[in-house]
Amino acid sequence: MPEPEVQKVVVDGRRLRLTSLDKILYPATETTKGEVLNYYAQISAYFLPLLADRPVTRVRYPHGVNDMSFFEKNLPSGAPSWMTHTSFDEMTYPFVPDVATLTYLVNLNSIEFHIPQWRVNADGQPDNPDRLVLDLDPGRPAGLKECAVVALRLRERLEGLGLELIPVTSGSKGMQLYASLGGDLTSDQVRDLAQQLAQEMTKKFPDLVLWKMTKSLRPGKVFLDWSQNVAAKTTICPYSMRGRELPNIAAPRTWDEVETGASGGRFEQVMFDDVLDRIDELGDLAAPLH
Repeated sequence: MPEPEVQKVVVDGRRLRLTSLDKILYPATETTKGEVLNYYAQISAYFLPLLADRPVTRVRYPHGVNDMSFFEKNLPSGAPSWMTHTSFDEMTYPFVPDVATLTYLVNLNSIEFHIPQWRVNADGQPDNPDRLVLDLDPGRPAGLKECAVVALRLRERLEGLGLELIPVTSGSKGMQLYASLGGDLTSDQVRDLAQQLAQEMTKKFPDLVLWKMTKSLRPGKVFLDWSQNVAAKTTICPYSMRGRELPNIAAPRTWDEVETGASGGRFEQVMFDDVLDRIDELGDLAAPLH
């Protein structure tokens, strides 16, 4: 078997070896590893601030999205000495502060990047969360339209609490809604707040919203997953690619788009080659929750 083609590059002053750039990672669109690397390089100004000071878990797809994948929390074996990291709970997690680190990890076929709702403090330990997340997971035949309806109702409710929500289509089936927090609440307190909101919405809209995790109850409803706020859990990072059939992105959206979706207009997941074209129209939402 021939050796994989190697391209040597310098990124942020770091020398890197990129391999198999022509490897197809998304067979449905023939999207290559080189295109994935290029996407992350181009979106890095918006993506990296979201990863800053957070331990980063990756989902790696060594042979593309139609083959096996695995979660990787620990610093990769053989990682260069210049990569920064943090250790707790018997894990050593990488930080991703720059394009060189991001490029190194994507070259390992890391397609998805997941992060917690908190950052690491000056002592190297988890701080209080700086954001709340509500994950909207539709059960068929419910879809993005129903998620948009729930998102608008949650927006109205959270505004009453003085919290501004930012909508993100997940790149998979549903959506996430983020609200910035001041860091004065613990993860347990934020989790409890999210659970109370989910219970309240279920009581108010029982035919549309579900707060319990029971899968048999989900068809036709939107599961409002409050548990993503548990300190040990992570959520797909906005602007991350997804390891699905299509190269979709966890993409920040405007509320105008959400309103269009709720009224039955076009509202779909966003593919990677459309994301950069959307930056100008997103305005301040292009850099959510930095």
